[in-house]
Amino acid sequence: MKTLITMVMALTVFFAVGKNPNNNYVESSVASDVSLSGAGSTFAAPIYKVLFDMYAKKTGVEVAYGAIGSGGGIRSLHDRVVDFGGSDAFLTDEKIKDLPANIIHMPTCLGAVVIAYNLPEVKSFKLTSELLAKIFLGQITKWNDPQLKANNPGVNFPNLDITVVHRSDGSGTTAIFSDYLNKVSKEWADKVGAGSSLEWPVGLGGKGNPGVAGTISSTKGALGYVGSEYAFAQKIQMATLKNSAGKYIEPTIASASASANGTFPDDTRVMLTNSSAPDAYPICGLTWILIYKEQNYNGRSNAQVLAMLKLLDWMLTPEAQAQAPLINYAPLPKAAVAKAKAILRTVTYDGKALLK
Repeated sequence: MKTLITMVMALTVFFAVGKNPNNNYVESSVASDVSLSGAGSTFAAPIYKVLFDMYAKKTGVEVAYGAIGSGGGIRSLHDRVVDFGGSDAFLTDEKIKDLPANIIHMPTCLGAVVIAYNLPEVKSFKLTSELLAKIFLGQITKWNDPQLKANNPGVNFPNLDITVVHRSDGSGTTAIFSDYLNKVSKEWADKVGAGSSLEWPVGLGGKGNPGVAGTISSTKGALGYVGSEYAFAQKIQMATLKNSAGKYIEPTIASASASANGTFPDDTRVMLTNSSAPDAYPICGLTWILIYKEQNYNGRSNAQVLAMLKLLDWMLTPEAQAQAPLINYAPLPKAAVAKAKAILRTVTYDGKALLK
């Protein structure tokens, strides 16, 4: 166990934040010297850094988060070396059975997975789902392929190889992206499928969203998928995608929000890709924090658990959700917030619920 903890620490960049004696959120029964730890999604890491920093200033509760990818977050939760895991892919019933106890999914926000590229001479271009699938299947390998040119009249594509870039680690971003391709391309569904880790037909692998974004930025002719917040932050070029309504849509906060204009199940486990909403960007998804439903394990104290639940409950408040658009995420719809709050109130310590 000590070795695993050391490995997680070594592979992780922690967002540790300081204390503030002015505790204006946590009830007196929650000690301000409690510290919390989580690991997982790189997709959500930028907003978690902002929120955990805000929360520490409000309450004095320190939060450390390791951006090691959704797969790593789930493994860390499985091994119970963190308080919570972060994932952009929900766990199926079968995968939940692999964990030592039942868990809950609490959504925190949603965002777009963009098709980023590096081609300075091409300011913008349009992609259909068919063309995107063919690129990732290795069937379109040149930027000046006639199929790309036919879909983009007037765009002067260079005679240059397309360098496909994908995630090398277990990734919720990959789960969102591949879920979309699985829905729109039968050939992709038959040959590759959907999931957090895939056998890629072509391309280079990058570690985390930062790794993929960095590879695209440094490689002329590269094209890959990355969380929109990284593409916006690094000013990477992004393609416009044709959605299910036949409209070419840019990845924006508004078009990501439109993808969530549907019904949410009570457990919030839903994929938002290929939305039927006419103004929705087609590759969007929720990101979740995962915790065990019964929290009395491994010597965890009541105060530790209450501090974590208070943090998660605060992340659903209007104050916290208002931070999402400032860093290129979409806030949760009201229906999702209501269901997330209800889910949190099913969490127990020694069989007793802690949140009212």
